[in-house]
Amino acid sequence: MSMKEIPLELRLFGDPILRKRARRVEQITQEERDILSQMAQKMYAVEGVGLAANQIGIDKCLAVVDAGEGLYKLINPKIIKKEGTQTNEEGCLSIPGIYIKVRRAKKVEVSALDELGKPVTLKAEGLFACALQQEIDHLNGKMIVDYASFLERLKIKRRLAQIKKESCR
Repeated sequence: MSMKEIPLELRLFGDPILRKRARRVEQITQEERDILSQMAQKMYAVEGVGLAANQIGIDKCLAVVDAGEGLYKLINPKIIKKEGTQTNEEGCLSIPGIYIKVRRAKKVEVSALDELGKPVTLKAEGLFACALQQEIDHLNGKMIVDYASFLERLKIKRRLAQIKKESCR
């Protein structure tokens, strides 16, 4: 059976879908598996470490993450435990060229379903923990700019307006 090609266009800051809470996946079908596979291809093609479905215009609670520990395809991921803090400069595929200092949990435990519908629990720290937290934020309509300080917001305001204009074309 061949995979159904789904046009995956990276959505940029300003696109309303990025601010919407993604719909929970109630039933995992071949379509979800195809979307996850194509999301992984897209993430690798643009050299990202994570990608949420709403970043490519799909209103489903799906994410892919590979922070050097292998590829994880996650359905309805949820943070169930947080520990410690870390602050890193983070970038986002939907906000090209902008990096923001984000304070996140150093360690997280995430529960999700894999592409076969089996429950998985991931224990992550460092970059892997950051990537998981960022993708789960995306699925909840939250972006890294929401973590920016007032001064950072002023500095990036013009660039964000430019990205927003490009996304509305």
